[in-house]
Amino acid sequence: MSLIVNASRSAIRITLTAIPLFALVTVLCTGCNKRSTRSEPAAVAQMPHDEHTSGAERGLPELQTYAHRLDNPARDEWQRPEEVVALLECHVGMTAVDLGAGTGYFLPFLSNAVGEDGRVLALDLEPGTIEWLSGRIETEGLSNVRPIVVPPDDPELGAGSVDRVLVANTWHHISGRVEYAKKLRASMRPGGLVLVVDFTLDSPEGPPPDHRLAMDRVVGELEAAGFEAEVLNESLPYQYVVAGRPR
Repeated sequence: MSLIVNASRSAIRITLTAIPLFALVTVLCTGCNKRSTRSEPAAVAQMPHDEHTSGAERGLPELQTYAHRLDNPARDEWQRPEEVVALLECHVGMTAVDLGAGTGYFLPFLSNAVGEDGRVLALDLEPGTIEWLSGRIETEGLSNVRPIVVPPDDPELGAGSVDRVLVANTWHHISGRVEYAKKLRASMRPGGLVLVVDFTLDSPEGPPPDHRLAMDRVVGELEAAGFEAEVLNESLPYQYVVAGRPR
């Protein structure tokens, strides 16, 4: 995010290895044996250890190898996609963005939420992932979803062109988060909303503890980019949800 991503993990409950894409940040890179209970102060400075290095230059593994794991119905028990999309407050006719769409786990829910008159933009860095998503969109009849390849430092959304942005399991992968958030803010229509869903510091799921972000830090980063930000009440067992609305 600059979208600098490395989804490689050494000990992963779902046995994934080195999935190099901001797309598969929804990979949920699980299975860290040690947990962190550290708290972090709210901050907006971008620290080097928070900025994952990119693995995109290594090429994209066959998504068929991983998609059945990423889209496993068992994930619904803790990801709770219906609740997440409800928190996004979509309405029929809106334009919603899935930033880091991966295998498209959230796309059916977003597509339904905005209706036939709305649009869903599925953004990803990897052309191979976009090709995969195109097939899924056709197979599932998600006619209002458009998959788009974007560069690592810009979502390339037109000014005032979108209503909702979902950033699920992705924010901790972004380098230069404040600057990137400013671009998201510029893309939002009046009444817009960005929703950041990421892993708590002590979650048994998620990236290694030293790659996680405290929710207060996410709030601070969004506020530094010109959002009014707050932590929402929700029932997700392993994650927090931060909402940002343009000032």
